[in-house]
Amino acid sequence: MQPAGLAAAGTPRQRKWPSKRRIPVSQPGMADPHQLFDDTSSAQSQGYGAQRGPGSLGYPAAAASPQAAFLADPVSNMAMAYGSSLAAQGKELVDKNIDRFIPVTKLKYYFAVDTLYVGKKLGLLFFPYLHQDWEVQYQQDTPVAPRFDINAPDLYIPAMAFITYVLVAGLALGTQDRFSPDLLGLQASSALAWLTLEVLAILLGLYLVTVNTDLTTIDLVAFLGYKYVGMIGGVLTGLLFGKTGYHLVLGWCCVSIFVFMIRTLRLKILAEAAAEGVPVRGARNQLRMYLTMAVAAAQPLLMYWLTFHLVR
Repeated sequence: MQPAGLAAAGTPRQRKWPSKRRIPVSQPGMADPHQLFDDTSSAQSQGYGAQRGPGSLGYPAAAASPQAAFLADPVSNMAMAYGSSLAAQGKELVDKNIDRFIPVTKLKYYFAVDTLYVGKKLGLLFFPYLHQDWEVQYQQDTPVAPRFDINAPDLYIPAMAFITYVLVAGLALGTQDRFSPDLLGLQASSALAWLTLEVLAILLGLYLVTVNTDLTTIDLVAFLGYKYVGMIGGVLTGLLFGKTGYHLVLGWCCVSIFVFMIRTLRLKILAEAAAEGVPVRGARNQLRMYLTMAVAAAQPLLMYWLTFHLVR
């Protein structure tokens, strides 16, 4: 045995540390029995691949937005480019088909009018006997716009005349205590139905007679729509002066539209004979003349049929 003093002087005193207990590492999928809720923060960070950046105070760095990731993908860029080209091709195809059945670009020509043209055209419809030159002017194989040529067909006057005719019909029915929305709608639909039948009948006649003409469907709608101007005048005069005024004004307008249609359509349907300056001869030319006369004669009949019941 060594002396107590020697042991104290020669051997350093050992410091007693608290005993360390090894804590078993929890296996994946095994939770601490003393823990009330599962800790999923580590799993989320591993699943999303979040990284701790410097100066972030322990929070994971912000990830890129899904939109930026989608746009950065070359496959998505190719898909977007293909979609854009496909949409452009679809738009071009739709525009081509619409222009095939409804020539929207040509409609601008028929509405190229001004106030001076409208005034002269209305005067021509009421007094066609004073007009001499009925030829349509052309510029580089293209007809001149209506505002520069009074003989050119337009759709502005027929469209406005049709709307005004429906309003005047409603006014006439209202003064007779017979107005109703159904009756007004029947009046408008009846006028449109007769106009459609006229166009179809003329197209069928031109096909059967085999006429080579530059007369288009829109031209027919324009020429046939001019009769609404005389119908408006007849109904308004009938409302002011009764049956007598109606018959007088409508009779004048019927004769005027007959002369207007004869002098206008003969240059379209009888183009060959009119260009040569020879009288109409041959069976084919006679059929063309009969077709022109039938179209012109149908206008007064329809004018009376669509207005006689509005004046009492």
